[in-house]
Amino acid sequence: MPTPAPTSTTRRAQLAKGLGAALLGLGVLTGCSSEDDLSDQDVEEVLAQASDTLLETSGLQLRLATDDLPDGVTGITSAEGVATDAPAFEGDLRVRLAGNDFTVPVVAVDGTVWAQIPLTPGWSDVDPAEYGAPDPALLISPDQGFATLLQEVQDPEAVEQERGGVDNAEVLTRYAGTVDGAVMENVIPSSAGDSFDVEFLVTEDGELRRAELSGVFYADSDEMTYTVDLTDYGTTQQITAP
Repeated sequence: MPTPAPTSTTRRAQLAKGLGAALLGLGVLTGCSSEDDLSDQDVEEVLAQASDTLLETSGLQLRLATDDLPDGVTGITSAEGVATDAPAFEGDLRVRLAGNDFTVPVVAVDGTVWAQIPLTPGWSDVDPAEYGAPDPALLISPDQGFATLLQEVQDPEAVEQERGGVDNAEVLTRYAGTVDGAVMENVIPSSAGDSFDVEFLVTEDGELRRAELSGVFYADSDEMTYTVDLTDYGTTQQITAP
């Protein structure tokens, strides 16, 4: 016996059910970003947990980048690689020098930064401060890493919740505040502003997933923003000097 054709009422029910499932899959959650949910949070406690999680990890994938490095500035437009609690770092820096961008492989370990400088054979011992950059091995360290920004943020507040991560599977809460210029300079030595606006995206598990840092990072230049993405907490990698 043939299956009866669905009625218009059945079609509407199926459509509503399918739409509801699709919205849920896209992360449109009832009450996900309600003011009541956000106001119930102890913001300082959340940021302290994110700091602890960052300091306790064996390593992670890190990417720092900017799209608005001021004209005429010699500086870092991106850094991407593995940072570990040794502390150590292995990856690539993209440096802008005299208007040209160069990708520079970097290994940082035991307090020394080595780089494969363009047109120079082999590895060279370099001072990253000459490029307005920090020692990348220290970016998840207790004293000069991003955890210090979480610890020293002033007047933090929860702003909203949003979806992110792989397939938008994570619920992230965005926190905003300010950081004193001396605190930022401790992390990014070229920092020249008196104060910086910061936003942190933190997962439900207490992982700092993204930091957006805005202010004057180079003397006598315009404000700009560095975005830092931190993923794959728990990464382990043996990094040795070249």
